[in-house]
Amino acid sequence: MVSQPPLTGLKVLEFAGLAPGPFAGLLLADAGASVLRIDRPAPNGNAPLPTPDLLTRHKSSIALNLKSPASISLLLSLIPKVDVLIDPFRPGVLEKLGLGPSVLLELNPRLIYARLTGFRRDGRYSKMAGHDINYLSVSGALALLGRKDSPPHPPINILGDFAGGGATLFQGVLLALLSRERTGKGQVVEANMVDGASYLATFNRFALKTPAGSFPRGENLLDGGSPYYDTYATSDGKFVAVGALEPQFFAELVEKLGIDKSWERKRYDRDAWAELRKVMEAKFRERTRDEWEKVFDGTDACVTPVLTYHELESDKREREGDQRPAVTLKGSPLLTVSGGGGDVTVRGQGPGVKGDGYTGFPLKPGQGGEETLRQWAGWQRGRDYEVDEGGGLVLKKEGKAKL
Repeated sequence: MVSQPPLTGLKVLEFAGLAPGPFAGLLLADAGASVLRIDRPAPNGNAPLPTPDLLTRHKSSIALNLKSPASISLLLSLIPKVDVLIDPFRPGVLEKLGLGPSVLLELNPRLIYARLTGFRRDGRYSKMAGHDINYLSVSGALALLGRKDSPPHPPINILGDFAGGGATLFQGVLLALLSRERTGKGQVVEANMVDGASYLATFNRFALKTPAGSFPRGENLLDGGSPYYDTYATSDGKFVAVGALEPQFFAELVEKLGIDKSWERKRYDRDAWAELRKVMEAKFRERTRDEWEKVFDGTDACVTPVLTYHELESDKREREGDQRPAVTLKGSPLLTVSGGGGDVTVRGQGPGVKGDGYTGFPLKPGQGGEETLRQWAGWQRGRDYEVDEGGGLVLKKEGKAKL
């Protein structure tokens, strides 16, 4: 018998921001938390349009004009009901609005005030604008990424924004919640993408001083230097990935690929790597990707097809295309990232949502938020709050919302 998701009952207030903050909120929402996003009202009281954020699964929204004292008052009245607040802004933004941690923790000592920045708050770049590529560049991680004799190249914005940023903040929130169970007190949680990305590169940072990683970028075992840890084009213009590092796996690769067995003795000879790469390139171009998949499927040669998300979306049963939560909790499964019928709890997933993990649905400012306010605080429009001329929620003028 499974129970509810592990964060059921947790109330999270998420200020609308770019991808890393919403991703942290998404991780909390998929684990069962109730996540309420704070959006800006539409200009001039127009009908609200969806924001560019598609990381909205299981979330709701309210529109607040943070330049309005009445909207700020509503927010402050809501804080005692909140467990976690996600601040995605540059340092000092919420403090200027009177919403800094010293104020909010005074209102709610159990609050987890989670803050995410790109650069370090106390570093030389703290006042500068930046994006994922900038945070990686000053963390040291970007210098590790890229081919030999080519400039460093980022893995889109996965490593900084999402792994070093949103996922790291999520981890900090969980640690703070565990601490609150012991102490009864909330605290400020600060994450930044510079430290987050650098911490993720701990193994690779250590390897710089070992034979495994001491060569220039693109010439090491795991960064494209080794011919048996790389990708290869097939005859149909698709690709396979090869990761035959251990001797027994390399031996199976040699056998299935049909190349000379003498390569098993020469695999550690760096001077022979260029020649081996040419041999493997020629071999893999002899067949299509699907033909090679049939050769290597079920073997220990560590050769797999490079699949695109478009393929996975249209071929969910044959391969690993059905999107699932990142971890499986058998006793208290996370909410699934896709819809569909049937008992999905056997895979460690709870109920799903409309659509699937390949489609993000925009959330309009104000969408579903009033129901969330009713669930969190028992508030009702007209009695506890109202909508001002600009479309933002404000406290009723004749009194504060009940706490």
